[in-house]
Amino acid sequence: MTAYGACFDPTGAVHGIPTYPWRLAPEGMATRRQLRAQGLRPGGQPVRAQIMRPRYRRTPLVGFLYAVADAKPVRPMTPGKRTALAKAMAARRTCPICRIDAGYCIPASLGMCVPCAYPDEQCAA
Repeated sequence: MTAYGACFDPTGAVHGIPTYPWRLAPEGMATRRQLRAQGLRPGGQPVRAQIMRPRYRRTPLVGFLYAVADAKPVRPMTPGKRTALAKAMAARRTCPICRIDAGYCIPASLGMCVPCAYPDEQCAA
């Protein structure tokens, strides 16, 4: 059986759910990202099918498909959510050492802004 043949199961007999090869999903089905690009969300509907992309010596990549007809519009951003998101992003940009807004998200690997992490090195402007 070829690699793509293992990913083609429209009845769901092998995988328990209809399965299609990567980029060959039927019309009217979309992944979460594709729905979001259209301004939609799954809205609680069950997964209708999946797409699979085989990989060499690794487990295949799987993407779940939802019916576009049953998708709901994305909920609008409320003022409270917008404020909470702005505060969370400000906290990610603020260095805990110097308390300055770095202008970028502080790397988790450093835990502080780059000038605080490497004080001896000066950046040439």
